[in-house]
Amino acid sequence: MRSYDEVDRVRDLVEKGLNDCAIARLTHLPRGTVRDWRASRRWKPRHPIPGISGYRLPTKCCAECGGPRHALDDLPDSYAYLLGLYLGDGCLSKQSRGVMRLRIALDERYPRIIHECFCGMQELLPHNRPHVQAIHSSRAVEVGISSKQLPCLFPQHAPGRKHERLIALTDWQEAIVNSRPDLLLRGLIHSDGCRCLNIIHHPKKTYSYPRYQFSNRSDDIRGIFCDACDLLGIEWRVMNRWNISVARRESVARMDEFVGPKT
Repeated sequence: MRSYDEVDRVRDLVEKGLNDCAIARLTHLPRGTVRDWRASRRWKPRHPIPGISGYRLPTKCCAECGGPRHALDDLPDSYAYLLGLYLGDGCLSKQSRGVMRLRIALDERYPRIIHECFCGMQELLPHNRPHVQAIHSSRAVEVGISSKQLPCLFPQHAPGRKHERLIALTDWQEAIVNSRPDLLLRGLIHSDGCRCLNIIHHPKKTYSYPRYQFSNRSDDIRGIFCDACDLLGIEWRVMNRWNISVARRESVARMDEFVGPKT
């Protein structure tokens, strides 16, 4: 049986990004043991007993998911983009052994959006592997990643459809959105919005202009979109029950700086 000190040291080296061979050389543990600990996330010794030399309570675990403590104040900027995608067309689903999978459905016609989503997931959870797979009988693809940490990173997850329950950002999410509202809006538009050409027909003249539209059945998510626009000085208006429009020339130009047409 290994001591908790050994387990804790391996955990620290894993969090620093070392591979199994390097950890085995530094700790003088079998590489198979290191591999098994990394795969199973069993950071506690089998029978920890207080009072025995070498035992101490774990201090680097999240009480909610059991994984490493989250550095919520140090998440990559891409988190704001992924949050926008998740609020639009994402969900979390349960897998075995307490693992959750983040799934975001995207249109296969926009490979750059798919690539940006994939890279964002990889940056958010660098020790996990994202995947892209086709959704049968549709032109959509699913970009996903699995981790026990996901419910803590996306606390809006709960049973039921998003538009049928409360969706509210936490304090730490508000801080991220306040610092990068552009990336949140980019994710929201890439999931549930578009940049289109609005055509107006008059008896004497027909003219057109570009505008952005965001559509979501959740009042809360539409409110998050509008709040992010306000942070950037982007003017918006309510088109109808579920749609928000950004049509003023200056506001469209501002949105074009970080969104633009889907590709």
